[in-house]
Amino acid sequence: MNKEIILADNAGFCFGVKRAVDEALKVENKYNKKIYTLGPLIHNDDAVSYLKSNNIYPINLEDIKDLSKGDIVIIRSHGVAKYVYDLLEEKGLVIEDATCPYVTNIQKKAKKYYDLGYGIIIVGDKNHPEVVGINGWCNNSAIIYKNHEFSDIIPNKVCIVSQTTEKQGTLEEAIAIVSKQCKEFIVFNTICSATEQRQKSASEISKEVNKMIVIGGKHSSNTTKLYEICKSNCESTIHIERAEEIPMEYINSKDNKIGVTAGASTPDWIIKEALNKMSDEKIMDMNDVLNYMDNNSVNIHIGQKLTGKIISVSKDGVYLNLNYKSEGFVPKSELGINDDTCDLKTLFNDGEEIECKVIKIKNEFGNVVLSRVEIENEHIKEELKQKFEEKANITVVASNAINGGILCKYKGVSVFLPASLVDLKHTDDLSKYEKQELTVRIVEFVREGRKEKIVASRKILLLEEAKIKSEESWNTLEVGNVYEGEVKRIANFGAFVNVNGIDGLLHLSEISWGKVENPKSMLKIGEKINVKVIGLNKEEGKLALSIKALTNNPWENVEENYPTGTIALGKVVRFTDFGAFVELEPGVDGLVHISQISHNKVEKPQDALTLNENIKVKILDVKSTEKRIALSIKAVE
Repeated sequence: MNKEIILADNAGFCFGVKRAVDEALKVENKYNKKIYTLGPLIHNDDAVSYLKSNNIYPINLEDIKDLSKGDIVIIRSHGVAKYVYDLLEEKGLVIEDATCPYVTNIQKKAKKYYDLGYGIIIVGDKNHPEVVGINGWCNNSAIIYKNHEFSDIIPNKVCIVSQTTEKQGTLEEAIAIVSKQCKEFIVFNTICSATEQRQKSASEISKEVNKMIVIGGKHSSNTTKLYEICKSNCESTIHIERAEEIPMEYINSKDNKIGVTAGASTPDWIIKEALNKMSDEKIMDMNDVLNYMDNNSVNIHIGQKLTGKIISVSKDGVYLNLNYKSEGFVPKSELGINDDTCDLKTLFNDGEEIECKVIKIKNEFGNVVLSRVEIENEHIKEELKQKFEEKANITVVASNAINGGILCKYKGVSVFLPASLVDLKHTDDLSKYEKQELTVRIVEFVREGRKEKIVASRKILLLEEAKIKSEESWNTLEVGNVYEGEVKRIANFGAFVNVNGIDGLLHLSEISWGKVENPKSMLKIGEKINVKVIGLNKEEGKLALSIKALTNNPWENVEENYPTGTIALGKVVRFTDFGAFVELEPGVDGLVHISQISHNKVEKPQDALTLNENIKVKILDVKSTEKRIALSIKAVE
């Protein structure tokens, strides 16, 4: 009897490993330069050699010091600790993150519950890169469970996760022990569904066959577990890395059944080669193997884009043929339809092809759950990227104010508007913008690996509007013209007056012909006043204003207004050691020498006079060119 070769379901590349390899090849093609992976991207020497031939080389963490800013480093599917990301960023390296989404999910759970005060238990191999990476997200404090024992004392409050390639039985053992010793615990079965199915299929086949072959790297954790499972069911189980290691007794065997499975890091071509080597040419040629493998190596992963053909439309959603072992389902909420009352059968037809993105591998009915909204979001993000590059304006809806800014929506995609970029001035209450349509411009657009940031600014548009209005206002102003302005601010050196939208300086010396000690004694904020433009520099944005320029210089006619020998009424405005100054009118002061204050002897002017006192004086001498007037009080007496 000719032998029968049975290939286990889900043998070979898991989607996480395949995704990492695909991403690495895409990155190399994108940058067209030497690429580095932090550790071997895959536990298979042939695959590593293949990657090296494509200019992709594995390095260790300590080798980071030899890299230069701008070098590209790929994070493999196992993931890394948080401090490694920080180290790579500090070094200025370009990070391409190919961490398996399942692993990323475990990292997030470990960090979340560690921050909530839970002790973290990881079921797995403490030296495995995946476990080391997860531990790095909970401050390397995790308790590891392996080989029927814990690495440390179990606290009263714990969160249990597992390595994605761990055996289900080992996880259940750990849960049983924790449930007896721990008061509060939470469990997440983070064993990869593909791993669980691969192990289950290998276990079932190994019970039915006479010989079992497990293909995969000798250092691969998940391949080793496959070997252990198969060995427990079939004594004649061997672990090989490539086809040439298959013993002749397996090749020439007349046993009627030989089972084959492969670890998650085993490339398709190695499995194909092994199957073909053992196959009787009369029964299976290489094309048969290739076709068989292609039909069994289809993988679907979260985030993958797929085009499916509509096979059925219901009131709840649309079913698609994906050329996969199960149908795809697009819920109504993921079809991008705003009207909840519409009949889907009027919008979608059987046989129509639509592009979607995978958001769930399998729902309770076994369907792959898809989203057309996510695809539309991708297109909208590309549109936003183009708007960013073109510096074009867009209209967003302010959904809700949060600490630090406003979350906005552009056709369903989130855009962040920081508080500092909402208005020209700081706004304490951002909630007043909620539900409003705002015109903004994208000022930052980042989509690199895990990082996604779309930042907008409204302030930049307001500044541009203000600049245009300012230029228009400058064109309305001319030196020598008089305008009405509003007092906006008052300082010790003068006041700022807004004229036609432009703030000009009214200097202390330009408020009055008389001496002004404090501008606040002459002006009030909000007061409307007439001012004359005495200086204008559009390039430097300077505007000089004057009130006193609206009236004539009182010293021009002082000799006519105050003839020598006449008596005038004035006000005492200040004292000196040698006399007192008397204001005859704003801007015109005269000096009463101490000897001219009284017929009696005066030691100090303030002994005989009071500040702001009105008093008659006689004009003794007037010199307009020197702006000096000599006065006498005793001559009046």
